[in-house]
Amino acid sequence: MPKQKTHSGLKKRIKVTGTGKLQRGHAYSNHLASSKTTKQNRQLRGETGVHKSDYKRIKQLISGLK
Repeated sequence: MPKQKTHSGLKKRIKVTGTGKLQRGHAYSNHLASSKTTKQNRQLRGETGVHKSDYKRIKQLISGLK
């Protein structure tokens, strides 16, 4: 059986921290920012953790990443 390849789309969206946790960007932050409040835009910056219920699926898709 061949090795499973890393999912190319997901590897660009997920970062693995030094402790092995998964970080992702916030949704709703890419366009139409002028109609959102300053507070909302500010809080959408940066990254947040991946929910625990998604860990198993995402770890399997990015198994090639360290």
